[in-house]
Amino acid sequence: MTLLRFSTLIFGLILIIGLSLWLIDSLSRLHWQLSYSPLLGNLLLFLLIILIGGLIIVFVYYLLRLNRGDLPFHRARKQIKIPAGKSEAASLNLKALRQELCEIQDEITRQAILSKSQEIEANLVQGEIQVVVFGTGSAGKTSLVNAVMGKMVGKVNAPMGTTVVGGIYRLQLKGLERKILIIDTPGIMEVGVVGTEREQLARKLATEADLLLFVVDNDLRYSEYKPLQTLASIGKRLILVFNKTDLYTYEDQKAILKSLRQRVNDLIPANNVVAIAASPQVVELDNGEVFQSEADILPLLRLMAEILRAEGENLVADNILLQSLKLGEEVRKLIDLQRFREAEKIVGRFQWISAGVVAVTPLPMVDLLATAAVNAQMVVEIGRIYGCELNMERGKELALSLTKTITSLGIVKGALQLLTTALQINASTLIVGRAIQGTTTAYLTRIAGKSFIEYFRNDQDWGDGGMVEMVQHQFQLNHRNEFIQAFIQEAILQVVKPIMDNQSEVTLEDIHSSTSIKTNRK
Repeated sequence: MTLLRFSTLIFGLILIIGLSLWLIDSLSRLHWQLSYSPLLGNLLLFLLIILIGGLIIVFVYYLLRLNRGDLPFHRARKQIKIPAGKSEAASLNLKALRQELCEIQDEITRQAILSKSQEIEANLVQGEIQVVVFGTGSAGKTSLVNAVMGKMVGKVNAPMGTTVVGGIYRLQLKGLERKILIIDTPGIMEVGVVGTEREQLARKLATEADLLLFVVDNDLRYSEYKPLQTLASIGKRLILVFNKTDLYTYEDQKAILKSLRQRVNDLIPANNVVAIAASPQVVELDNGEVFQSEADILPLLRLMAEILRAEGENLVADNILLQSLKLGEEVRKLIDLQRFREAEKIVGRFQWISAGVVAVTPLPMVDLLATAAVNAQMVVEIGRIYGCELNMERGKELALSLTKTITSLGIVKGALQLLTTALQINASTLIVGRAIQGTTTAYLTRIAGKSFIEYFRNDQDWGDGGMVEMVQHQFQLNHRNEFIQAFIQEAILQVVKPIMDNQSEVTLEDIHSSTSIKTNRK
């Protein structure tokens, strides 16, 4: 407790005790003088008790306010406070995100995400309220910013597509602790590659905004409704601004405003659709003089002030929570992609290992049980990538279960026919049975491995359709012609060519051996 608070407490306590003693003494004398009337005496005693109780209540209330520091003479600079629930949720998300960052292998990506998380965390305490002016090209966005700022801050009446980079302007609104950033975005209806880049920039800025202004200069077009609908689905607080009302008659203004409110009634409350004239056109009078009326943006300014004063901290809290969730989702996608690529490398390695096992020890038919140990090891290694430690016994169980499913679905027969035909077409020599068996085994191992990747990606869950549907789905994905062609070319290098080279060496050895025998006989 500070010296001021302690001194105030002692002074208040002494004052209350002194007043109480004085009142008790004075009223006791009065009570004695009124002793001839018991009714008046009891009433006076009752009033005395109420008075003392009231003084105690006032003192307690005063003390509580003093502890909060919100008394007029003790008002320090208030800390900006975001609603506790949302602030805590954002902080927890950011903490979990940093723990996951260590899994990202790319150092540049990891540092970029860490920097972004620190920026979001800083905004929890001292960030500005971001108001993004969004809309079609040259609908009057820059003119609106000029009018709001009260001075020229950008080029006005810009032709479509000239606002390449959104301008950022800062202002302070009376009654708000946070400063306001007004961001002028590029147009969203531009054509071509540059236009696409501008649209992406505008959408990124809108996603990070706390309050969004969507500017139109007429009734809502379909090309404007779609991005407006997208922005509303993000959950941002949205104001639809009907600009350039000076170009219309009063009756037309009313009709357009009414139509706008009807068209967006499922996206934006009616009172969040306002009509303004940010930069009225110059009018030439009959006498030749030029006249330009003042900008009419008061409806927008009132609405913005009302929203920001009443909901500013909630808007910031919502935005920070949304950004932390979005960044966390981005991290999880990066980690998932990284794991997926590592798991695919494992599958690629084991598919040719299994092919080699079958090629060395050929069987009358393709039998995946011959590679059970290989597949079990593959399952264990894929599981480890996804943070699931399996022993070999569990790996064998999963591999055997999937092998039975592949066999029961007739995929072995289908794969054998498909790859036999593809090999004979793509190879210049006659393919021996061992090469066909090895290639088919590699293909089936790939289907099994890809199925297990999805199993571990989904937290060891085969999905609603179970293992059967997962295997069928992977068979369809790996059945496409472009994949088969690439797979066959690699199989020729990994399986067919080594077998053919080995067979040629054996044949040459037989010839030399035969020649040697004949020579000796001679």
